Amino acid sequence: MAFSLRGLHRNRALAVLPAVVLLGTAALAGCADPGASAAGNPSGGAQTTAARNGVVYNTSPDQQRIRAEKDPALAVKVPALISKDGKLTVATTAGSIPLSFHATDDKTPIGSELDIAQLVADKLGLELDVQVTSWENWPLKTQSGDFEAVFSNVGVNKDRVKLFDFASYRAAYMGFEAKKSATYDIKGADDISGLKVSVGSGTNQEKILLAWNKELEGKGKAPATLQYYSSDADTILALSSGRTDLNIAPYPSTVYRENTRDDLKVVGKVNAGWPSETLVAATTLRGNGLAPVISEALNSAIKDGSYGKVLKRWGLSEEALPESKTITDENFAATQATATATPSGKAS
Repeated sequence: MAFSLRGLHRNRALAVLPAVVLLGTAALAGCADPGASAAGNPSGGAQTTAARNGVVYNTSPDQQRIRAEKDPALAVKVPALISKDGKLTVATTAGSIPLSFHATDDKTPIGSELDIAQLVADKLGLELDVQVTSWENWPLKTQSGDFEAVFSNVGVNKDRVKLFDFASYRAAYMGFEAKKSATYDIKGADDISGLKVSVGSGTNQEKILLAWNKELEGKGKAPATLQYYSSDADTILALSSGRTDLNIAPYPSTVYRENTRDDLKVVGKVNAGWPSETLVAATTLRGNGLAPVISEALNSAIKDGSYGKVLKRWGLSEEALPESKTITDENFAATQATATATPSGKAS
């Protein structure tokens, strides 16, 4: 990104809500903490992983990504401060298979999030410039101008729309996973009563579980015991060894593990915006004009089929959206009403 854009927004960033407001349990929606190392990451091992769902995951640095053609009509709509260096600078956290993670060389960020970002950059005639950052850092660095867009399983919520604009590109769900021998069927609070559930601190998953525990306590039932681990690898080890009963994580990651391991399975699914619904979206600085252009680029990729090919490549077809929408503070309430009215299990 050009230095002038950083300077343009730096003072503005100092005056807005602190990062803790964005990342605290009350604010998160549609996102895990993808900054932790991903359990099952085949770094240093095979270049591909054949899964039971028929997907062959390419985990090598040589991705041979699905590409799209430049759309000149869209390219001219990119704000000048963003297009002047010829790059689309995208942040990702590279810690959650198959969404965003490091390839087998332990340094190249790959995954469905980067493939979708590549389609957008192609449509806009820009070079994709990927910057790996921690989950905690993306909000302020996007406000300061270091990042022009974030593609890292970020969900839309009422707090974030005060600072960012969004271009939706995937449904947002969390999955519950357990050992293969388990008989759990997790649909709501009653189903986790008395169980040990691993969850990331300060994540949307934790927000959901805390609300469910409050519901259980109101009914006089035993709450779940929440357990916290420093990484996904530690979390999955605790689950597979029986030290926890359940783990809640981004649904695509739980599906990946179910299809590439012999000891785990998905036993439940909940919208990441529970009790409402939410979507995963590209995240841009509020009011800079980029989100609507990204939405148009995504809709062009949906129309030409390249978007569907990317999701199929990573086993995420069931989270495909029929249309990308630009979501801002001004229209957030209306989009939430539409999502809530949508039948359960369907993306809006």
